[in-house]
Amino acid sequence: MADHKKFTIEERVRWGDVDAARIIFYGAYIHFFEFAETELFRAAGLHYGTMFDELKIWLPRVHLECDFRRAARLDDLLEVSVYVGRFGTKSMKLNFAVRRKGEEDLIATAHFVLAAVNQDTFETVLIPNELRERLAPYNANEK
Repeated sequence: MADHKKFTIEERVRWGDVDAARIIFYGAYIHFFEFAETELFRAAGLHYGTMFDELKIWLPRVHLECDFRRAARLDDLLEVSVYVGRFGTKSMKLNFAVRRKGEEDLIATAHFVLAAVNQDTFETVLIPNELRERLAPYNANEK
């Protein structure tokens, strides 16, 4: 059993998220992942505006992978979970899992790699300790 917490939001598949077959369009997942990421940081006490102002970094995404396993459809209520897969010295990996509410089967999985960069120069910098500490409960420490 994992010793880390996953942060989960619920998001409804809306008309603007689907294609003509009423199946979720792959790009809609990116928004759902972004919502989950933002709320994870908020739950850890790292509101984006405050965090970026205080830590003087940006966290641009430098890599994204997603596997689609099942179709989500119009009006499905999805649970989007996120946790830190690992911290590197200058980057971090966030893992995502999507399920229909109340179901175990995965609809999609994904991960993002975020790099810490200086706000002025956009050069990579070390991940701030405060970021590591605040997100520690959600860190799976993957290799």
